[in-house]
Amino acid sequence: MKRPPSTLTAYAFLYLVFLYLPVLFLPLFSFNSGTIVAFPIKGWTLDWYRKLGEQDTLIQALWNSLGVGTVVAILSTAMGLFAARAFVRYRFRGQRAAEGLVMLPLVIPGIIVASSMLVLFLFLGLKPSLLTVVLGHTFLALPFSVSILKSAFDDFDASLEEASYDLGVGVFETFRRVTLPVVSPGIIASMLVTFTVSFDEFVLAFFLSGNQPTLPVYIWSQIRFPAKLPNVLALGSILLLTSVLLLVLAEYFRRRSSASEVQ
Repeated sequence: MKRPPSTLTAYAFLYLVFLYLPVLFLPLFSFNSGTIVAFPIKGWTLDWYRKLGEQDTLIQALWNSLGVGTVVAILSTAMGLFAARAFVRYRFRGQRAAEGLVMLPLVIPGIIVASSMLVLFLFLGLKPSLLTVVLGHTFLALPFSVSILKSAFDDFDASLEEASYDLGVGVFETFRRVTLPVVSPGIIASMLVTFTVSFDEFVLAFFLSGNQPTLPVYIWSQIRFPAKLPNVLALGSILLLTSVLLLVLAEYFRRRSSASEVQ
């Protein structure tokens, strides 16, 4: 295997530094004892992290986000599972158009989607609440689920299902005993990614949550007050670490799925 040119390596390194260096300042300033986000750092403290557990509104927003993220992960992965199977295993009229429609939320500006959904839900008589946030986030997370699960189905050996049918096992039993165990790492990866997408999403939640804010909406409401900024930095650091861990786990299960299918 040829090594990449040194210029390409340098470019990749500079790109990553430019992209992630500002993010690294988030946990750094979360330990600052002062309330002003600037160098030099006044002192080091863990008080901002300790005070997070004393805020009832924050805890409620956290539970809202956890509940919404869990439901969104289940719904989007369940729908993505059958959509991905259909896209990979079958050829039908309008397939390309269907795949394009599924992926459309990735390219439409979030504020357009959010305002359109708000108008639609109000027309249907649904007031902004966690229910409307779940519906909006499921729409947004579905493309991620389909992409991951299509990868899981791409190298799936169809002869395994055919052998099960030849042995007299029904369609649903074959799907439960043969298909699901093989693609289960992809399912876990999909649930982790879609949960992360929902948990971190702000624009849709801001328009659709009403008086039941999710955690990103709560953080936005606190950023406007300079005195509360250190708490936001501490909370943001925890969310950053959690998101990275979830995505690392998702990538692990995605690779495990690909490796098991190759074998």
